[in-house]
Amino acid sequence: MIKVKLPQYAWSAKCCSKIQVVCHSITFTILLLNEGFRFIGMDAISDKLAVTLTLPNEIGHERIAMASLASFAKMHGYSLERIEDLKTVVAEAAINAMEHGNKGRPDAVVNIVFHYGDDAIQIMVTDQGVGIKEELPQPDIERIVREIDPPVGFGVYLIRQLSDEVEFNTDVASGHCLRMVIKK
Repeated sequence: MIKVKLPQYAWSAKCCSKIQVVCHSITFTILLLNEGFRFIGMDAISDKLAVTLTLPNEIGHERIAMASLASFAKMHGYSLERIEDLKTVVAEAAINAMEHGNKGRPDAVVNIVFHYGDDAIQIMVTDQGVGIKEELPQPDIERIVREIDPPVGFGVYLIRQLSDEVEFNTDVASGHCLRMVIKK
């Protein structure tokens, strides 16, 4: 367990504030936007909160996104069932970004942003790749479960099934972005 002690900050009710913590090459940024937040210890409570994670391109680091998103969703009143859905979609998206978008390059990173608003969490996962060139075929789940077919496309299938909105190939300056919206 890594514990980080942050300095005390003075907050103005109408400012945009930012906390950034770097632990073992992972950057955590918390943005507190506009008004409507308060501090309870070091936990920010807000109806307008965004969290940004920059992860190394290494399988296993998606667990950081899963844990962060679970805490974020709990803070915004999501049910345990929806939190599990959120964890699944962010893990699948991060792993796809690492393996397919960044092609396993150790020098690449995956950026993940969570934003809460309008009773939904928007998740954006950005890699340094070029995106999906064509629509993936629908996987045959029964054949995958019976281990007849490899699980190609299964992550994208799960993302589509568990998300309320999905947008692939969102063009950003740093690469490809997958945008997902999950309502309560």
